[in-house]
Amino acid sequence: MPAPAKDRTSAPAKPRRGIQSIEVGGKILLALVQSGGPMSLRDLSRAAGMAPAKAHPYLVSFGNLGLVKQDPHTAEYLLGPLALQLGLIALHGLDPVNEALAEVGQLATAIDQAVAIAVWGNHGATIVHYQEASNPIHVNMRTGTVMSLVDTATGRVFAAFMPPKLCEKLAKEEIRRLAENATAAREIERQFEHSLGEIRRRGLARATGKPMPGINALCAPVFDHTGSIVVVITAVGPAGSFDAAWDGVIARQVHACAERISQRLGHGGARVEADAAA
Repeated sequence: MPAPAKDRTSAPAKPRRGIQSIEVGGKILLALVQSGGPMSLRDLSRAAGMAPAKAHPYLVSFGNLGLVKQDPHTAEYLLGPLALQLGLIALHGLDPVNEALAEVGQLATAIDQAVAIAVWGNHGATIVHYQEASNPIHVNMRTGTVMSLVDTATGRVFAAFMPPKLCEKLAKEEIRRLAENATAAREIERQFEHSLGEIRRRGLARATGKPMPGINALCAPVFDHTGSIVVVITAVGPAGSFDAAWDGVIARQVHACAERISQRLGHGGARVEADAAA
């Protein structure tokens, strides 16, 4: 009887051969990136886990390529013009939705709730991807759905972080449609502005049973390398199983997911309320 064929699909992948000296030198570049500022040879070599005498030749070569430069006054090292050009090219090639898609599937599985991706389209906050949970829910949130700027958590996140002039007109039109009279309009506008301040402070928005009865949602903004909001991540589910607490597990995971996507897009992570409202 012939021997059974080996299952090649289960064989571990062989590590690919690289160039060790490049990987060693890469630790220096990584140390500069993590530092975010100029570093002395001593501090840089320590951060890279090598002796200064070993780090110096790498820095000379990187300097010749333009990957690093040395301040003539302090002798400290920092990233050079080529590193900047490489970073800008990489950032321009990133697609926010594609970067978000790589994360939202894992988020939906982790929290076992539906997760949507929204972008700012010609008509406002628009759903471009919707991932069902294991138990689908009936909500008006499918690809192409335009979310209310005033009456949904997704829309309010965009309103909180976008330049006001880009959404003022749309917000006023929605408030007029939602209000029965001038007094009601002023109250809706007051509540809307209050919610925007809260979203900027928390970095999250939520909806509990409104505008969809029995449905909760938590949303977080995604920023690109310029600090501009480009995507909103929205988790949504039935109130009975969806914990909408600001400090709950779902809130933390939605916020962390948005932060990871922002980092993939080159965002540094610092958000100042005044900047968001500018």
